[in-house]
Amino acid sequence: QVQLVESGGGLVQAGGSLELSCAASGNIFSRNIMGWYRQAPGKQRELVATITSGGNANYADSVKGRFTVSRDNAKNMVYLQMNSLKPEDTAVYYCNLRETLGNYWGQGTQVTVSS
Repeated sequence: QVQLVESGGGLVQAGGSLELSCAASGNIFSRNIMGWYRQAPGKQRELVATITSGGNANYADSVKGRFTVSRDNAKNMVYLQMNSLKPEDTAVYYCNLRETLGNYWGQGTQVTVSS
């Protein structure tokens, strides 16, 4: 079983920055994809950014140029640096890990951007 624990959410003014972190533990295959999804009230969960264990990153169009996803394979950590935040970025952000044997989610961390 794999456990994911997020940290770093909070309240920030528009134009500000936040960094989210996610620690993965348990039986984790070395080849996997980690990333971030978000869900705003009344909306479906959507992809924000993912990164493979080889370092290939993928971003939603809405965050390209503002958010950066990174990972530390030795520590089983994934990060999301969020800059130039907008009110529409307000959501619960979920860490995700996909590997051969499963698809795992963290409990989520709230990010609120005030205008």
